[in-house]
Amino acid sequence: MATPAIPAVARTAGPLDGLRPERSGPPGPADGLVAEHLRLLGAETDGGSGSRLTVAGRDIGGVTARTTWGETATDEATAQAATGMMAVHGRRDGAPRGLAVDYAATATGVLTVQGLLAGLLARARGRHVTEVEVSAERAGLLTVSQYLASAGAEEDEAAELAPGGPPFTSADGVVFELETLDPGVWASFWRTLDAHEESIRRGWRPFQFRYATACAPFPQALHEAVRGHSWERIRYAAEVSGADLCPLRSLAVRATEYDGAAPWELTPHGAAAYTPRRATDADLPLAGLTVLEAGRRIQAPLAAHLLGLLGAEVIRIEPPGGDPLRGMPPACSGVSARWLAFNRDKKAVEVDIKSAADRERLREMAADADVFLHNWAPGKAAQLGLDHEHLTTANPALVYAYTSGWADRLTDAPMGTDFMVQARTGVGEAVRPADEAPAPSLMTLLDVLGGLLGAEAILAGLLLRERTGHGVRVDSSLLGAADVLTAPNRARASRGLDPRRPAGFRHPLPTTDGWIALADHSAIPYDVHDLSTGQALERLRNRGLAAVPVVTDLADLLSSGPINRDAHGAPAVPNPWSFA
Repeated sequence: MATPAIPAVARTAGPLDGLRPERSGPPGPADGLVAEHLRLLGAETDGGSGSRLTVAGRDIGGVTARTTWGETATDEATAQAATGMMAVHGRRDGAPRGLAVDYAATATGVLTVQGLLAGLLARARGRHVTEVEVSAERAGLLTVSQYLASAGAEEDEAAELAPGGPPFTSADGVVFELETLDPGVWASFWRTLDAHEESIRRGWRPFQFRYATACAPFPQALHEAVRGHSWERIRYAAEVSGADLCPLRSLAVRATEYDGAAPWELTPHGAAAYTPRRATDADLPLAGLTVLEAGRRIQAPLAAHLLGLLGAEVIRIEPPGGDPLRGMPPACSGVSARWLAFNRDKKAVEVDIKSAADRERLREMAADADVFLHNWAPGKAAQLGLDHEHLTTANPALVYAYTSGWADRLTDAPMGTDFMVQARTGVGEAVRPADEAPAPSLMTLLDVLGGLLGAEAILAGLLLRERTGHGVRVDSSLLGAADVLTAPNRARASRGLDPRRPAGFRHPLPTTDGWIALADHSAIPYDVHDLSTGQALERLRNRGLAAVPVVTDLADLLSSGPINRDAHGAPAVPNPWSFA
């Protein structure tokens, strides 16, 4: 197969222009991803690898990042096992499953770039930061933080934790994802396909909460209903009801259409208008900066949460009466544990964006902010008079950030939600090895990675503003997150190779009392199903093989390790970086 031509992408000034990275030490998690992102941000490249990376320049000094796998994990497989990722991803199947993509390493790489950008920004603002450390285990805990928070709540989950969920298959073999946020649309779709009313009613809640539970045990009768109809008929049902459908696309298809774009876009605007603010040496990197966040669900709230952990004051813009997701079960001290995972320690201001007076109040708030971040539906900001050009008129130094689903890069894109983007971009194929049918993970892979990339892009925008004096527009997307996550798979597909991992890849092994996971590329010399977890691990380690027990109950992580409780009593994962 010929390698597809990649269109040239115009490049503006980068926040790391004139800076050079140098690596040392043994290989670290996601060396290639970190190098690529630094290159896209303007840094020169040394082409090397290593767990220690120093980025330096004459005008800004240098910051060194060090990445480690952690105390328990030794590689991707053991990191997924030790942090609960295998448990969450496996809920749909009823047993722990390894993600065939390197999700922990990808998150670690993005967090490493964040740490470097934050450290360089701190240096530019007068703080003496020289080192940042990132652990893949802590990165893994961050990616499952909403599930960990729910496991430690005072109430039961929002919906049943049991096997089941999409995708669906038509009578003529089309495998597809379904999406709607409206129970009326859900009911209309299934009625058009002659599904039983009781199954329709019972299916809505697990489907609605699959983002929260990573499973959707709705009635099997719904699967049977779509298997009784052709794809043409199912498309008709979606059209008349207003539901969104997306057939699962392959990695090979995504490789041929990939446009070579970076996972984010930074666009400086206006004349130099920013006067650098000095920080004290005791401050966190973003201390003294203000972030306005008008976000829902995960992507934008997580991005703002990370900026808050780095020292920014984060002010959430919520509708009158507050964010309804504050009440989403399960709760800790009356507040949703899942909501707290992404929104603790933020201030909140209620703004009715339907009101002209409140929109003007929001513009006034943005005039004094450093960052305005939202993930509204496409076109909504412009319709409200709250788009980039509206807010930067009053504040030319603003970093205006939009985290979207598709970034306007695909003309035939369905609704821009996590599972639909997974289906459209081949993630459903990438996350499962060759002996498992392609299926998007019900763990919110792209919402979380999209939030990480959104924070990375905003930090890049803030550093670019610091170095040039110009405000910046920042765009990131779930599509960009999917492309980052599947980059190795697309590369294999472009060379005509099988983009999927081989059969049995990262399958944890059952023991008499649990599960164990071997490090990648390890071959087990005997069956362990008659051994206890402790016996199996001892025998493997005596042979020099790395293996760890698989966390199957997230509550087990709450009684050991670095997880704390916040003021509401909700579990809180540790900061993914440490600065010195």
